[in-house]
Amino acid sequence: MDATAMLDPAELDEVADIAAVVNGPEDEPLDWDAIAWRPAEENVRRLRQRIFAASRAGDLKRVRNLQKLMLRSRGNALVAVRRVTELNAGRKTAGVDGTVAVSPGQKAELVDWLQHGTRSWSPRPVKRVYVPKSNGRRRPLGIPVIADRCLQALTVNALEPEWEARFEPKSYGFRPGRGCHDAIVAIHTTASRTDATRRWVLDADLAAAFDHLNHDHICTSLGTFPAAGLVRQWLEAGVIEDGGFLATEEGAPQGGVISPLLMNVALHGMEAAAGVRYHTTGTRAGKTIPGCPVVIRYADDLLAICHSREQAEQVKARLADWLAPRGLVFNETKTRITNFDAGVDFLGFTIRRFRNKLLTKPSNDALRRIRRRLSTEVRALRGANADMVIAKLNPIITGWAAYYRIGASKRAFGALDAHVWRLVYKWASFSHSNKSKRWIIARYFGKFNPARQDKWIFGSRDTGFYLRKFAWTPIVRHRMVAGTASPDDPCLSQYWAQRRRRSRPPGMSATTLRLLRVQRGRCPLCQGLLLHADREPQHPREWEQWLTATRKAIRHHAVTVWGAGTPDERVATRLIHTHCRRRATGSGGGTAPLHAAREPPGLA
Repeated sequence: MDATAMLDPAELDEVADIAAVVNGPEDEPLDWDAIAWRPAEENVRRLRQRIFAASRAGDLKRVRNLQKLMLRSRGNALVAVRRVTELNAGRKTAGVDGTVAVSPGQKAELVDWLQHGTRSWSPRPVKRVYVPKSNGRRRPLGIPVIADRCLQALTVNALEPEWEARFEPKSYGFRPGRGCHDAIVAIHTTASRTDATRRWVLDADLAAAFDHLNHDHICTSLGTFPAAGLVRQWLEAGVIEDGGFLATEEGAPQGGVISPLLMNVALHGMEAAAGVRYHTTGTRAGKTIPGCPVVIRYADDLLAICHSREQAEQVKARLADWLAPRGLVFNETKTRITNFDAGVDFLGFTIRRFRNKLLTKPSNDALRRIRRRLSTEVRALRGANADMVIAKLNPIITGWAAYYRIGASKRAFGALDAHVWRLVYKWASFSHSNKSKRWIIARYFGKFNPARQDKWIFGSRDTGFYLRKFAWTPIVRHRMVAGTASPDDPCLSQYWAQRRRRSRPPGMSATTLRLLRVQRGRCPLCQGLLLHADREPQHPREWEQWLTATRKAIRHHAVTVWGAGTPDERVATRLIHTHCRRRATGSGGGTAPLHAAREPPGLA
């Protein structure tokens, strides 16, 4: 049946408008640099919201028809290719075919292939690579080819809104608008009261969850989703490791774009299986019924907060039976039952009750890891100049502080600043072994940051760049996402707009933050978003990568503003994309003139 057969006349008109704006004329070659991203993103967003609303209303036929529209949408193809080739951290990582899409022409070809060349496509095996874990072991990743990654991103936009309307309220991993900070605040909110009755914790970890997901259970859960057959082919595509092919009878590759969503689909229903119940009516609607446990899950890590040890043991037994059909079991070496008086580590934080007050701090393991990394980096920089030391350490410091700024981290920040000071002083002493202590201090330490009355800041006398301190990142109280709220819910547009306005990305100057507010977060040349993030970074290294990429992607420039009044008012500083500046200055006309503005010091 045609996907538009179940739509009413008003919706058919909207579909026609979407096709006219997003799909565009198919007989013309696509100019990647000339794409208007805002209309494409808006149309994909509206279609996601319609899928969400139909799923929430229980209208499965309409959900399937809208999903077919999404899978055929040119706008979705554009957004999917951009996500994989420009926004993802692994955009330059090739699969088994050794192919990446870097040039505008290659990206345009991928868009055309997504729309016209996928019927005969058979998913390729993933490339197995290993990344080190904090415990010394290695985590296996499966890297799909670039074509499969783009096709998965296209499929996610059709599948995710359907399940966003179903997912449980305290599931925070790999979901739009949610993250680690929401999970930590949810734990604190549940157990922070002095009269809190839930003081026992089942701290559970699933053993190699991605590697053991049951394929049949996932495909059964997807039901009649239009691309369910393609999802099964991805799951069974196999792995290439050390030149040999290995069949995959279970599991999903951790490097796949769609794999986190499939994990959430497989684990949907965990709260109900553990015995969690919510009020459905009245003023307490959405609150947990007294006597029930509270289960907070981030991907395959979960905490069940219980009233007693016996209840925690019952929850563990129930969940063990519930996980078995999904191919999953508890990792007994990491799963334990404890209480908040002894403390529990979750997502890099330690949540522990001190003198009847619950505090959330960076865990000791996290502190050991960052100290070890800083020491290793500085030792490797012996022989380099101060600018290289600053450029290497600043993203690490800013990223780590950005992740842990929501907890009681002030004392930890101060201790790490003292550790960094000792490291850079030893570096300077090694670099100038024949100089006195007074000479070294005068050369490398001073009031480099004019906004700080601190004479012990490490910096470069030649360029003025300086090393940031952990303590400069203010402690903020993160506001947890409400209940089952999702960015795909059309009724909550104002709620999510307000959350975005309140968020203040760390590590950015006051000038940059002011311009982001003035410009509503968009580039004045292409009208695209300046900061691309479906969700906040969920790890200190992700924050580090995000801040580095953001600094490279946007620049301060003086942009000519026409019709501003007097000639003196025609030039205003704006934030624009780096690629927009290259495109504008290389076009030779037709675009407003740009004049480079000096970057504020200290941001190397």
